[in-house]
Amino acid sequence: MNNLLQSFPSFPLDWPQFFTATILNWQHLLADDKYKKIVTNSLRFLVEKRRIQLFAFVIMSNHIHLIWQPFPPDTLVSIQHSLLKFTAQSFKAALQSDRSPALQQYKVKAKDRYYQFWERNSLSIEICSSAVFNQKADYIHLNPVKAGICKNPEDYHYSSARFYETGIDEFNMLSY
Repeated sequence: MNNLLQSFPSFPLDWPQFFTATILNWQHLLADDKYKKIVTNSLRFLVEKRRIQLFAFVIMSNHIHLIWQPFPPDTLVSIQHSLLKFTAQSFKAALQSDRSPALQQYKVKAKDRYYQFWERNSLSIEICSSAVFNQKADYIHLNPVKAGICKNPEDYHYSSARFYETGIDEFNMLSY
């Protein structure tokens, strides 16, 4: 892939983060574009409300990868919580609306919830250099290629790879 970040910007409070969240038990909830759109709409909302800057993403059938950074006063913990909570509530509402039996696959015995859609321990890695940024962005963009979904990263719709190839932000939420 191209060198995505030419000069690493100065980040005053928090460095960008490589973030991965996985659907509970690696189930393929996100295989349906309806659920991918819930994720993209949630990310776009966070960008529009100036809570995050989003640099790269991919939405696979059972997990997501992002490179993002919070805008103060938000923190990484608060934006992760917001994204995962809102998308989980939206997944549940969509499954209930469709009367989908798949909803039962997300039922849990927990004191604080009846359903769980995301695995508990998401991965978040601080990115402190342009070399690490580019390595993580390449990893994100090559994920669908390695999964055998497409031949070229920019061919996969639910990814920022096409943005880096063409400069066109189809999702209206990305930053260089």
